[in-house]
Amino acid sequence: MDPAFIIGVLAAFGALFAMITMEGAHLSALLLPAPMILVLGSTIGVGIASHTMRDTILAVTSLGRMVRGAKAPAAAVIPVLVGYAEKARGEGLLALEQELEGAPDAFTRQALQSLADGTDAEDLRLVMEDESAATAARNHVASRFFSSLGGYAPTIGIVGTVVSLTHVLENLDEPDHLGPMIASAFVATLWGLLSANFIWNPIAGRLSRVGAVEIERMTLVTEGMLAIQSGSAPHLLRERLEAMVSVKPKRGAGKAEKRAEDAT
Repeated sequence: MDPAFIIGVLAAFGALFAMITMEGAHLSALLLPAPMILVLGSTIGVGIASHTMRDTILAVTSLGRMVRGAKAPAAAVIPVLVGYAEKARGEGLLALEQELEGAPDAFTRQALQSLADGTDAEDLRLVMEDESAATAARNHVASRFFSSLGGYAPTIGIVGTVVSLTHVLENLDEPDHLGPMIASAFVATLWGLLSANFIWNPIAGRLSRVGAVEIERMTLVTEGMLAIQSGSAPHLLRERLEAMVSVKPKRGAGKAEKRAEDAT
């Protein structure tokens, strides 16, 4: 599990709490149920209204993946693919069927099965790229849903403030209560900005990044499997895949593996 999201959000709210404390304000002045219900409830409502129910369900179900983060860095699949290349080079593509149970994910398992079944290279590329494109589309929908919430929240906060100020103007004959009433009116704007920048936009950004790592991993698997099918040498496959990743694997580990290959 990647704790970056939890750490970041806790740090953001912690800094806000520190400011409130240092200013001598009271947290209870900001935790007003009415503006919170309006901003959070209406933001989610208009977000649902601007998407389909399928989009909404997809976005909600993606929250678990967003918190957990990517299963592993994209580069982590390179040693696995090199191992497949070594096995295929020594025992043939049909031997890859023995690796199905130990495959790291369903996408890799499907590719292994296709190689073992003798699927044509063009057909294999088409299937794998279509699967990658479908996954990228799903990730984009989930990220866009929460990004739209981040766009709606500040405006809805202003709506809440206008509604509250209208109530304030109705009570101008009570000057002793104007100060607290005006302060309460701006809490809605605060929660609109706060929820957008502390909750919705970070979720959207996190989903976008996790999705990018997933697509990068699928791209590596696609190119790796096609190279294995064409009979690429394991050390050449490693060099090619390492050149494709955005975060390079540790050089020491790669050199050690290469020396082991050369020795054999």
